[in-house]
Amino acid sequence: MTTPNVLDELEWRGLVAHSTDRDALRAALGEGSVKFYVGFDPTAPSLHMGNLVQLVTARRLQDAGHTPYILVGGATGMIGDPRDSGERTLNSLDTVKEWTERVRQQVSRFVSFEGSNAATTVNNYDWTASLSTIDFLRDIGKHFPVNRMLARDTVKRRLESGISYTEFSYVLLQSMDYLNLFREHGVRLQFGGSDQWGNITGGAELVRRVTGENAYGFATPLITKTDGTKYGKTEGGALWLDPEMLSPYAFHQFWLNVEDEKVGELLRIFTFLTREEILELEQQTAEKPFLRAGQKRLADEVTALVHGAEEVEQAKAAAAALFGGGDLGSIKPDTLAAALREAGGTSLPAGDLPGILDLLVSAGLAKSKGEARRTVAEGGAYLNNQRVEDPDLQPGADDLVAGSWLVLRRGKKNFAGIHVG
Repeated sequence: MTTPNVLDELEWRGLVAHSTDRDALRAALGEGSVKFYVGFDPTAPSLHMGNLVQLVTARRLQDAGHTPYILVGGATGMIGDPRDSGERTLNSLDTVKEWTERVRQQVSRFVSFEGSNAATTVNNYDWTASLSTIDFLRDIGKHFPVNRMLARDTVKRRLESGISYTEFSYVLLQSMDYLNLFREHGVRLQFGGSDQWGNITGGAELVRRVTGENAYGFATPLITKTDGTKYGKTEGGALWLDPEMLSPYAFHQFWLNVEDEKVGELLRIFTFLTREEILELEQQTAEKPFLRAGQKRLADEVTALVHGAEEVEQAKAAAAALFGGGDLGSIKPDTLAAALREAGGTSLPAGDLPGILDLLVSAGLAKSKGEARRTVAEGGAYLNNQRVEDPDLQPGADDLVAGSWLVLRRGKKNFAGIHVG
């Protein structure tokens, strides 16, 4: 059964930054199951946090009775949407094909392919590869006034530094996707990130110009930190959804460490908790921020959504063990390794190991052997969660956790890993 007010729910969760005629869109979503699409270009081997906004939005719409078409851009991914930082490096066809399949597998986990409003995945390479240049220019290009294309914000910002005709024409390709899905499948709604708003409206306008029919669109907001900068694992790295590119442990830790001021916003956007649950967590965060109730629930919910419940438990167990509250031996080797790499540390070749004082210095937990000796004397040094009593302790192969790691800790909160081998 279609939920008439799904747009109201999306708005409450802060997921609508822009839209075409709001009243018409609300009416359409209330009349029956609307076929909608959202696209993902394989310009990297994995999706990231920004794409996750679109994936959870697609699931919300499907849960409300609407029908998703998930587009993977095998064609548009060969070009890439214009970006402020400059011209993209064009990837080979083989690379794009490989990334297309990886992205297709990722997006398929977030929507259902069963039931009366089952999802469908499509690849725009299927209807673009055989299209001739003449047909493209006659059937698509004639509907795009150049002055309007020049008025797009990204294009205007790129005019001084330079923009190729390839990237300038990206909007035509994405708009053609909307027209094709409208004609072939009856898709009437497209959404995407706010950086895609010009492409979304371009597609809706193309549908109207060619068919005379109304098509709808909306854009989700850019998710930023309190200082207005983009979120990422680090300043220079994206929050990848692929566990091979960012471990579930590191992913879980990211959400645990978001600012108090952003908890409510992120709970609304990324979780499927009820309004009542979210408001309660917001209140707890405001009244007792030191408990970090909102961050803990956020981290658990989003990590379970992306990586599964088992990885949530592994991440929590690893964190507890590294801070002395659990058994290091019970943690999966890959989870432990990811956690220790995240904490920092060093590597040593296989063979005879240095003494505990040298290890504490190598791991960055002491500035000198003298400081390391004092730490041991004060009872603040730990090897594999066991307090070090002897400053002359010489660890051996039997002390390696998960076959290749030494876990060092100073006090309650400072720990590091040393990889041996």
